[in-house]
Amino acid sequence: MAKTVERLQEYSIPLILGVLVAVFWANVAPHSYHAAVHAPFHQFGDWLHAGSQMEVDHDSWTHYFTMHFLVNDVLMVIFFGIAAKEITEACLPNGALNPVSKAINPLFATAGGVIGPIGMFLGLNYMFGKAEWSNGWGVPTATDIALAWLVVRCLFGQSHPAVSFLLLLAVADDAIGLGIIAIGYPDPHHPTEWSQLVWLLPGMGTALGLRLWNVRNWVPYVLIGGGFSWWALYSAHLHPALALVFIVPFLPGPKRDEGLYEHIAHAHHHSPLEAFEHDLKRLVDFGLFFFALANAGVAFSEVNGLSWIILASLIAGKTIGISAFSLGAHAIGFRLPPGMTAGHVVVTSVVAGLGLTVALFVSGQAFTDPGLQGAARMGAVFSVAAAGLAIVARNAFRIEKAAEEFVESLTVHSEPEQAEG
Repeated sequence: MAKTVERLQEYSIPLILGVLVAVFWANVAPHSYHAAVHAPFHQFGDWLHAGSQMEVDHDSWTHYFTMHFLVNDVLMVIFFGIAAKEITEACLPNGALNPVSKAINPLFATAGGVIGPIGMFLGLNYMFGKAEWSNGWGVPTATDIALAWLVVRCLFGQSHPAVSFLLLLAVADDAIGLGIIAIGYPDPHHPTEWSQLVWLLPGMGTALGLRLWNVRNWVPYVLIGGGFSWWALYSAHLHPALALVFIVPFLPGPKRDEGLYEHIAHAHHHSPLEAFEHDLKRLVDFGLFFFALANAGVAFSEVNGLSWIILASLIAGKTIGISAFSLGAHAIGFRLPPGMTAGHVVVTSVVAGLGLTVALFVSGQAFTDPGLQGAARMGAVFSVAAAGLAIVARNAFRIEKAAEEFVESLTVHSEPEQAEG
């Protein structure tokens, strides 16, 4: 049973299943789907009894007891907290961002993975789109960490350097995506009240104090520090899902990074930073079913040109931007990781076009009109096609899945070179 649960987590089955259920439900019974997601829980039974004419009350206190609010504003706090944990560990010794010289080429690629999709979106929207679609520029900037990691491992092998390259790229551009959500998409109905961000100070101060007192349990950091941080963002009318981004870096962590996601395979999680992910990752992985259920329910009738512009910006924009910036950096002296070729870069950049989870999230922030939200979200859902296109690209470049012994030899031979740097 335990192995089955681990497999479901490893292959992101809850997320994929949530997308399928949401799309099916939204197309077969759209009224009940809308009520299940947006109606307060105690009103859903009344809605079923009264029929689809019953209006959902969004203005009363019962707003807080909808699936949409609890998933997007509460559960996703943990999701983005775990993303912040990956960034924090990447900055540790031996991490993908430490020393900085080690990360220069992937960070060039990250810049291309943001600039390319934004440029393609704005260009395509200018030529074929509409003015009211222009706010969707941030939707294609992020990469779905879990699914992209799964795909690139299947393509190249679990320990190939392209896996770390992709993970660094995904974590970094998702960090940029967090900034886009916070700054680029404030709530248009409630102007940002920047003064409320003062509540971040007691939150971060509490987390710092707990660290200085060597508190070895992540719970008070998250509940107390995270609580202040959540209220700061919520009362400022910024998205509270980003609350733990300001708290997680204070959690005591390991002395060095053992590799992104590598710790999942080990039984020991000594530091509060590692324990935070270990204790909550299963909740998030299975909770992503409800995230997909609440956000991916789009009727096919809502698919329009915006959907295809976002899809093209995710896949073509990421492929062109990442490949151009990474290979350009390599040409001027910031070399690719040992074992990676131009073909690996192109295939990895196609995989990075898989923007499902965060793209769905940003779609909900970019547009207030339900029709535009639906069209944008369907573009994000369609981006799963990046996995199939990556297989085609790998075959076109005739790249074989690397044996683990070969990958280990690359690591061994690259160590003296890194030491000299």
